[in-house]
Amino acid sequence: MNLTIFDQFFSPQILGISLITLAIIIPPMMWPSQNNRWLTNRLSTLQLWMINTITKQLMLPINKPGHQWSIMLTSLMTLLLTINLLGLLPYTFTPTTQLSMNMALAVPLWMATVLTGLRNQPTKSLGHLLPEGTPTLLIPALIIIETISLLIRPMALGVRLTANLTAGHLLIQLISTTIITLMPTSPMLSMLTSTILLMLTLLELAVALIQAYVFALLLSLYLQENV
Repeated sequence: MNLTIFDQFFSPQILGISLITLAIIIPPMMWPSQNNRWLTNRLSTLQLWMINTITKQLMLPINKPGHQWSIMLTSLMTLLLTINLLGLLPYTFTPTTQLSMNMALAVPLWMATVLTGLRNQPTKSLGHLLPEGTPTLLIPALIIIETISLLIRPMALGVRLTANLTAGHLLIQLISTTIITLMPTSPMLSMLTSTILLMLTLLELAVALIQAYVFALLLSLYLQENV
């Protein structure tokens, strides 16, 4: 079976079950749920500490009225973080490499922040389209530019996440194929390439963490402009 660079976009299957389904179902099962215990175990304590830390970091730049979004933003970052990390394991699939899924997350959440601003403070929200002190001749051009900039935000969110994860997965696949090809003919060069693959995997691990945080952080900054 010949592999191509586009194979990473196809969801593999096990026993007829698409791994993209498991990749979306498993993350919610890994995080703690409410129970009747008085004392929590070490894993639950670590998970709760991580969730509280993430919530504090995301809510830091937002005014108090926007803190009601804390559950949504924290859940979003936790979901992206878990999916990105699970996608680095063998025989798994990363749904966040699909632009359709990322845009399905970015567009409604961005639209919710815009509608929140238009409902609560319409004058201030519309005021972002025209900076104070703008010369009269530049007003039409600046309004068009700021409107385009506003509409590009969800696309930038989705494309950024997709491009960063896809590039890393593509490089890992290409280098892995190179290692398998070189192994029979040049073992030493194959071992050297394996070292590069290990370093790239560590870099991709950092990218998975950072991109999940950046996605949620940018949404929190968009929310800050509208609350």
